[in-house]
Amino acid sequence: MEPLEELGEKGDGGVLRTVKDLTAGAAGGIAQVLLGQPFDIVKVRLQTSSQYSNAFDCAAKILKNEGPLAFYKGTLTPLIGIGACVSVQFGAFHEARRRFEELNAKKTPLNPGLTYSQYYLAGAFAGVTNSVISGPIEHIRIRLQTQPHGANRLYNGPLDCIRKLSAHEGVLRGLYRGEVVTIWREAQAYGFWFLTFEYLMNQDAKRNNIKREDIPSLRVATYGGLAGEALWLASYPFDVVKSKMQSDGFGAQQKFSSMTDCFRKTWAAEGFGGFWKGIGPTLLRAMPVSAGTFAVVELTMRALG
Repeated sequence: MEPLEELGEKGDGGVLRTVKDLTAGAAGGIAQVLLGQPFDIVKVRLQTSSQYSNAFDCAAKILKNEGPLAFYKGTLTPLIGIGACVSVQFGAFHEARRRFEELNAKKTPLNPGLTYSQYYLAGAFAGVTNSVISGPIEHIRIRLQTQPHGANRLYNGPLDCIRKLSAHEGVLRGLYRGEVVTIWREAQAYGFWFLTFEYLMNQDAKRNNIKREDIPSLRVATYGGLAGEALWLASYPFDVVKSKMQSDGFGAQQKFSSMTDCFRKTWAAEGFGGFWKGIGPTLLRAMPVSAGTFAVVELTMRALG
């Protein structure tokens, strides 16, 4: 007869575990969007335009010229999509983690836990899996965030944006523009995101001799926030290139032919600093957004049992 803990990971138990992972991730994704969208539009504007001197200048001009609701431009798409993205991230991460645990159990039955390189790889797998969804979602959001204000706007909403992007060069070259650099960014970002969070949680449990689920919510949120800082510091140059490519023109107006071309031209025109434009508001945003995401996910998973 199989041990109860093994039965829990097989058959209906395994499906239930996956459903719980996805549900917790979706809840965390909604929290992430609502907390982070105002910071995100400032980040994208700074990455793709030279008309602002700093983050505060950008925020002030958006408020003055476009009104307070402008900070939530393009929110509908990520509100629906990021919930799905974070759900996929946590579902894929925990699935990869379980696979590593099974592999480790065969080699070292007494200590099947993941190494920190395996935590990184599980996070990178989650990021690559997520990129299939996040690529077009972020492309649409960036187009809506960077389009001219008022009568000169290019898109009437997410669906109109999808239709026009697909009409230019088809779904793969239009809607999925910048997908290669998105995959690189997602792998690096979520590799470090999950690695940092798991390291901090494990060290807390070890230091205080408590179970992971007994770590107070405030410390969970703090570790989640620090993981968010690590995510962006590890992946930000890829994100800058992604934003440039996904706000680029079409046809004769296109500035960048590929990811490497965008890296090369950014370096030539702006130097090292060009790859870090907008990092200030991004790091400011990362702490509360990532803290809220992990706190909501952990609380949801604990509630689901």
